[in-house]
Amino acid sequence: MSEGRHVLVLPDRDTAEEVARELADRFGVTDEPQLVRDSLAGEDDAEDAQWLVVVEDPGGRLDPDALDDFAAEFDGWLEAS
Repeated sequence: MSEGRHVLVLPDRDTAEEVARELADRFGVTDEPQLVRDSLAGEDDAEDAQWLVVVEDPGGRLDPDALDDFAAEFDGWLEAS
C-alpha cells in the first residue's frame, strides 16, 4: 500500500459497496473509492473472494485506527501498510 492510500478488506461485494457509500458520510471522503475483487490465493471459486475498498488520502487526513474500527463493523479490516 502506498502512502496516501488506505485499503479496506471486506468479505463480499455488497458489503464493500455499502462501506464505499458510508465513507462519505462517516469520514467526509469526497473521491469515489475504488472497489476491487481480490481472489484468495489458490481459489477459483468466486465465493472465496474478498473485496477491497481503496480510499485515496493524499493529504493523510484519515485516521487509520478509525478506518480499521469502521471496517471491523462490517467484518473487515484495514490492510496494514
